[in-house]
Amino acid sequence: FLQSESCGRCVILDGGLATELERRGEKLSSLLWNAHLLALNPSSIQKLHSDYYRAGADVAITCSYQASYTSFSKELNLSTNQVDDLLRLSVQLAKQARDQVWEEELARGGFLLGVGNGIDR
Repeated sequence: FLQSESCGRCVILDGGLATELERRGEKLSSLLWNAHLLALNPSSIQKLHSDYYRAGADVAITCSYQASYTSFSKELNLSTNQVDDLLRLSVQLAKQARDQVWEEELARGGFLLGVGNGIDR
């Protein structure tokens, strides 16, 4: 829980992405952990974000914790521009899930929280 001064209440963070993705059958043994799904199966990330919002989360944490230029280059041989696109996608997936669920639930309101492993380029 986080206390939000702007809305005067506690806000609820989503659950652990990696744990739930593994429970749903995703293999997360690479250096990128769950971030490799940004390139290989982004719909699984968006679905999980949606499920967490539907379960009451106010905040989605992006799927970018282990994402870095070095790790994406090492694991998937991606260029800097491709990594930039995937990092943006990590935010877009959370935002699209939020917007879809909140539209269905009459604009409940909420937040996004981007995370990263640092800039290494």
